[in-house]
Amino acid sequence: MNLNLRYAIVQNVSGNTKQELQDTIVDAIQSQEEKMLPGLGVLFEVIWQNANESEKEEMLSNLQDGLQKH
Repeated sequence: MNLNLRYAIVQNVSGNTKQELQDTIVDAIQSQEEKMLPGLGVLFEVIWQNANESEKEEMLSNLQDGLQKH
């Protein structure tokens, strides 16, 4: 992914409230549009980079559990 795209996505949501961020995520998931996937990936990258080891382990467990349900 182009770093300019990452930058643009981060700039687009910087300063958003928690509710606005949640609305963005929910809308991207519910729309099921492929073009939203890079944005969700960038948001996850930000979450991952700012998580401690315990939070990363919890995310991985949630991910693994969720994938097993599919």
